[in-house]
Amino acid sequence: MSSIKLRNYKSDDYQSVLKLWKITNLGGEERGDNAETIETSLLHGGKFWILEDSKTRKLIGSCWVTNDSRRLYLHHVGIHPEYQLHGYGKFLTETALAHAKSLNMQIKLEVHHSNKTALNIYKKLGFNILEGYEVMIKRRH
Repeated sequence: MSSIKLRNYKSDDYQSVLKLWKITNLGGEERGDNAETIETSLLHGGKFWILEDSKTRKLIGSCWVTNDSRRLYLHHVGIHPEYQLHGYGKFLTETALAHAKSLNMQIKLEVHHSNKTALNIYKKLGFNILEGYEVMIKRRH
């Protein structure tokens, strides 16, 4: 991890973030994840971390936390496929958990049931499935 550095998101990262999300099948503009939404979430207590390979200047990971003043929500923990299985996803998740602990806030996430790797990481880090709940969304009004 010597060349991999954690830093805060900057607005000029947006296009690289979109590329990462596309190849990792995470968020995107069609889901309402756009530059304005990111900036607004940061203004309202959110955090967005970037993992960058300092040798290549390549963005290799992202982790976005939003804050609704009641709880935090963990979004789009994603690692570029070339860098997966080296503990970077766990590292980003632990960064988000440390932030939640510093604020004394609970943290919630959604993960696709087929993403066994992520499910295992989250369970090992203390996340529990909310039995009896279904996730619902209305994207268009």
